[in-house]
Amino acid sequence: MSIPKHQGKSKRKVLLYPGEDDYFVVEVPSLPGCISQGKTREEALRNIEEAIALYIEVLQERGEAIPDDTVEVVLV
Repeated sequence: MSIPKHQGKSKRKVLLYPGEDDYFVVEVPSLPGCISQGKTREEALRNIEEAIALYIEVLQERGEAIPDDTVEVVLV
């Protein structure tokens, strides 16, 4: 099943932070378990775009709802 363009290309808020071994880790709070990494910041962000697309594709194949990106970012 292909991803409709409006869903496959939708923007999501992500958390980007340095991980072990000088890799960057990226998590998508609105998609539980959707995590990726990369050697550079740019690679990590490219990888999470692919992970988001695959995550949404699996939800669609299962007939499950795609969660909204309703994460609120607050600096404390």
